[in-house]
Order: sequence, then structure tokens, then C-alpha cells
Amino acid sequence: MLTDVQALVAATDGRYASDQELIFLQQYLGSVSTRLRAYQKIQRAEQQIVGQVMARLKASNPNIFGVGGQDLAAKWQRDTVRVLRYGAAALLLDDEEWFKDNLLLWFQTIMQAFGAQESCNLTYAAMQEVMAQHLNGEELRLILPILELSRTTLGKPV
Repeated sequence: MLTDVQALVAATDGRYASDQELIFLQQYLGSVSTRLRAYQKIQRAEQQIVGQVMARLKASNPNIFGVGGQDLAAKWQRDTVRVLRYGAAALLLDDEEWFKDNLLLWFQTIMQAFGAQESCNLTYAAMQEVMAQHLNGEELRLILPILELSRTTLGKPV
């Protein structure tokens, strides 16, 4: 949304926007209540969502957070919460591009440096499944592309 609004402002400098150029605003306004409801549900269930994802990952690989004799579960949890919060903001604002540019690309470099792509791939695949327990179909339709973007961007091998 913010990215689209910025593009609209730049494209219409000194003139009125056409009806065609304003369609994205109408579509956004039609989805605001669903976006807000989904955002609030994610906010309230954040700890549950992250906990369920962690439990799924540990069930599939009990040593998933152990690297070089260190338990990185707390770090994983902080990172996962950060991505979830930014993702929820992107959902609310309908702006995946903002999300990718302002968090995912930067975070991708860090995950690659630590060789954590497989963990990210598993994390955001599991989160998509877990999210279905917390959101209805309409809300889920809005967040799943954001979680998939997180999975493919952060879980992409070098």
C-alpha cells in the first residue's frame, strides 16, 4: 500500500489520478477490516504461534536449534518474532514490497552468513500450517503469501 501510494504520487505529479490508477485504493479499502482483524489475531496469538512452530520443528528434529554445542532456540525465537511482526505489518498495510525491502533482504544476508536457510525454510513452512489454526480462510489468504515470501527469501540456498 505505502509503496503503491508513493508510486501513485510520483506518477500523478501535477495531475489528478485516473480511475484506473485508483483501483488499488478501492481494493485496499475493501479489505481493511479483514486485514485489521487478522493483524489483531496475530498480535494476540504471537506467543502461541511461535511456540507451536517451535514445537513442530523440535518434533521433526530435536536438535534443530543446536549448533556447535550451543542452543540457539532463544535467538531463533527472537528472529522469528521479528519476522512475524514485520509480516503482520505488511499484511495490515498490504505491502509485501515494503516488507521485503525493509526486512527480508537485510535479514536474508544474515541468515546466509550463519547458514540458517534450511531452518528458515522449515520455520516459515510450519508457520503457514500453524497460522491456519488462528485465522479464518479470508484472513489466511492475506497472510500466506507473506509467509511464503519469508520462506522463499530467507530459506533460499546460496
